[in-house]
Amino acid sequence: MKKLLPVILLLLGIGGGVGAGLALRPEPAPVAQTEGAEGEDHAAKSDKKDKEVGPPQGREYVDLVDQFIVPVVNDDAVASLILITLTIEVEAGNSDGIFEAEPRIRGVLLQAMFDHANLGGFDGAFTNSSKLDRLRKTFLEAAQKTFGEEITDVLIVQITRQDIA
Repeated sequence: MKKLLPVILLLLGIGGGVGAGLALRPEPAPVAQTEGAEGEDHAAKSDKKDKEVGPPQGREYVDLVDQFIVPVVNDDAVASLILITLTIEVEAGNSDGIFEAEPRIRGVLLQAMFDHANLGGFDGAFTNSSKLDRLRKTFLEAAQKTFGEEITDVLIVQITRQDIA
């Protein structure tokens, strides 16, 4: 029990800090659009460039509200905590369904993270592309199995490891 109490307090502290950070996050600055005397040729080039750089047509992005916290256990003790923020890419018009099914989707994604942690996926250089590609593929398969093919991608927006001394 003495060994478990610090871990519980650490998780509560991290959760409280993350919650306070999300609650006190400033609003994004509005993007000012300027109207000018641009020629139609310049506007056409600008539209073409925007289409190449912007998100795929017919897609929406659903930010999962809270971060995921995954403990990494070594020798029956928590060695570190992984904090992950995810965004789900869906076909246009399906974002409301994602919000309704969010608890179920979060549960499946969290289980996938636990499995990844138990296989050593968060050990060492956990941000190298091969490990993250495997994790993204696992997330996508789990989310599509739970919700359906309307989910086109699961994006890892932020990932952090906090080692516990």
